[in-house]
Amino acid sequence: MDYRRNIIITGGAGFIGSHVVRLFVNTYPDYRIINVDKLTYAGNLANLKDIEECPNYVFIKADICDFEKMLEIMTEYSVDGIIHLAAETHVDRSIKDPFTFAKTNVLGTLSLLQAARHTWEALPEKYEGKRFYHISTDEVYGALELDSPDGEAPYGTEFFRETTKYDPHSPYSASKASSDHFVRSFHDTYGMPVVVTNCSNNYGPYQFPEKLIPLFINNIRKGKPLPVYGKGENVRDWLYVEDHARAIDLIFHKGKTAETYNIGGFNEWKNIDLIKVIIATVDRVLGNPEGQSLSLITYVTDRAGHDLRYAIDSSKLHDDLSWEPSLQFEEGIEKTVLWYLDNQDWMDDVTSGDYQKYYEEMYSRR
Repeated sequence: MDYRRNIIITGGAGFIGSHVVRLFVNTYPDYRIINVDKLTYAGNLANLKDIEECPNYVFIKADICDFEKMLEIMTEYSVDGIIHLAAETHVDRSIKDPFTFAKTNVLGTLSLLQAARHTWEALPEKYEGKRFYHISTDEVYGALELDSPDGEAPYGTEFFRETTKYDPHSPYSASKASSDHFVRSFHDTYGMPVVVTNCSNNYGPYQFPEKLIPLFINNIRKGKPLPVYGKGENVRDWLYVEDHARAIDLIFHKGKTAETYNIGGFNEWKNIDLIKVIIATVDRVLGNPEGQSLSLITYVTDRAGHDLRYAIDSSKLHDDLSWEPSLQFEEGIEKTVLWYLDNQDWMDDVTSGDYQKYYEEMYSRR
């Protein structure tokens, strides 16, 4: 079959990537979607069991740092679009191992950019009809203060905008900031049609359980401690992952070349308040007495470089492309809690490491 478009989605077996892959495979049967994922600890092909047999879906286990392999894939599948999500993302891991973050997030992105440039510049039409879409994070902007005088805003009056100066504070955010600059430089230097988005914290199904929301849902289920950094005063803007996937779809198809779009939920929560909502929801769903799991909260030493507040202004995305979140936070948390409690086998396979063994064996036989 001749497909109308051939799109690489990197990191497509991860949390956000799997939702984007599923959305594109199901929405665009005339697109061939090539999921390129190294299957590190955060990549889990069980996240995509429902679409793995779709005729317009291809999975390739590969490292984005492998330039020759990226060239091979670009050529073999006549790729005309890249949606780049593959990245090391956990701040605590970046503090312990910054080299891995620099390699994957910076050199891996550069490898993809070079592969795309070499492939597309060799074509008669060159960059016409092509797009390199780089997904980044709000953490590149640094931190905001809690400065809400006279109740003007819940936690502060300042927000991250597309024009906010970069000020990364962790090895993770520094590596993502560097990759953002490389992407933009390829537009300015070579004319590559790029777009960059910076998104706030995501939550929802299939998130790796070292992250706050799935970790706490699982710990409440098992009666284990809920470790809270510092006093839980840090503020984050939360967005349901399927809303992020919808935004990526919209921006890939209709976003302006060389533009940056911020994606956020206008949904700020202090960590401790978020945790109390999770506790109340899980206890209610499990039939526990109200507030039973509050005793599991355990305050631990704050981590190094822990930014106080992130808050995204998504006005540009709303004004230019009419995007807005579809779910209220309480509805999203309810859906998320129910999904994790209904999919305890998935959670147990991930926390035990069994998910890696199964798919390694399956793909070794192909």
